Amino acid sequence: MRNTKIIATLGPATDSPEILGNMIDRGMNIARLNMSHATHDWVRRVVKDIRELAKVRGASIGILLDTQGPAIRTGDLVQAFDLKPGEKFTFTVRGEKDVEERSVDVNYDNLVNDIGVGDVVLLDNGAIEMKVLQKFANKIECEVLTPGRLGSRRHINLPGVKVSLPALTAKDLRDVALGLELGVDYIALSFTREAKDIRQLKAIVESAKNRPLIIAKLEDQQAVQNLKEIICEADGIMVARGDLGIEIPYEELPIVQRRAVKMCLRLGRPVIIATHMLESMIQNPMPTRAEITDVANAVYEQADAIMLSGETTVGKYPLKCLDVFDKISQRIERSGGANFQEHAELTNPRQKMVKSAVVMADELRADAILVFTLTGRLARYAAWMRPRYSPIYAICDTQQLADSMTLNWGIRPVVVPFDHNNRERTISLTIAKLVETGLLKKGNTAVVISSLDVDGQSVKAVQMRDI
Repeated sequence: MRNTKIIATLGPATDSPEILGNMIDRGMNIARLNMSHATHDWVRRVVKDIRELAKVRGASIGILLDTQGPAIRTGDLVQAFDLKPGEKFTFTVRGEKDVEERSVDVNYDNLVNDIGVGDVVLLDNGAIEMKVLQKFANKIECEVLTPGRLGSRRHINLPGVKVSLPALTAKDLRDVALGLELGVDYIALSFTREAKDIRQLKAIVESAKNRPLIIAKLEDQQAVQNLKEIICEADGIMVARGDLGIEIPYEELPIVQRRAVKMCLRLGRPVIIATHMLESMIQNPMPTRAEITDVANAVYEQADAIMLSGETTVGKYPLKCLDVFDKISQRIERSGGANFQEHAELTNPRQKMVKSAVVMADELRADAILVFTLTGRLARYAAWMRPRYSPIYAICDTQQLADSMTLNWGIRPVVVPFDHNNRERTISLTIAKLVETGLLKKGNTAVVISSLDVDGQSVKAVQMRDI
């Protein structure tokens, strides 16, 4: 069994019920919908397909809606520019026309106010680098530093520049409303810069019937500076190494990744490692040795999830990418992990109770940890403690709750009707179901975290059970 969860982004290469079903069979735990490219009609259709395919298979599959965020982009060009070092190039804002031939409009009105002379402008994921020479009125004149071909609607990064963009654009708000309508399990907040960005999104989703969990994406220097407060406020973290690797010096990227994982495991938040993990497999059937090692490092660090982007949206080998993730994860998990959770900061009695259950399971080499939960909280605590030998079966009474735990390391959600008048009967029926489905066998040992009736009161308890 694999503890590390796999997130796969859906797109043209995976846009059919047949392929989606194969992805579930190959181990996809969460389907990511990238709202930078997705239309609402497509999202409605694919969410329906995922739910139906998962139900047929008796599987729990999470759905992650990833907002576009306040991206700065160039406008449309009649034809692409071939840029050479030393050339001058002008950016204009607010639709001002420039008499210079080599110029392009930008979609961010306050760019001239935020940027300074000497600042660096990176375009098209860092492929083209420019330096600001001067700014005047609604124009910014730059010098081209690296050659490249600039097309329409290219992404702009401004390393070290504090921009005054909103946390959520009008498009993001429409996309979030769609996610709430469809009952997605997770919403990722792109370009999270500080904790108040997360609070703004939380205020929007708080009253939803099925409140999605908020994943903060680390993508720029400001987020790195505010890392702890962001982790504390969010329900989970994504280390989005594409933009982050452009916004910070590239040699700092692995340091920031490990720091984020360690802090998440100290504070008890799930963490996703994303972007360029199997980039070469967009075109090639085998990963590079460097990619294998990169994936292995994320698994060794015990990140909750690893993510595929272009590999499963436009790649030639989406199903094989899932196989590669699965094979690497299972092998590295058998070799041990970094155990950053040993420095977990436990702040309440229930967290300490769950830790004691995981310690018991480790000492017993228990075959399973069974967590009976109405909210998912205790099961997530168990995942946080990273048990060495025991899969975590999160026993819940709704499919919606089961789907919301698909991100957490080591959790296998199991849906069982709860008998709230007879908790022992619920435990017995659950164990019988796990044996019937082959997840447990006679003679196994399980550690059980549940509520018990004691003198008419419900108390939390940790038990050892011989199956």
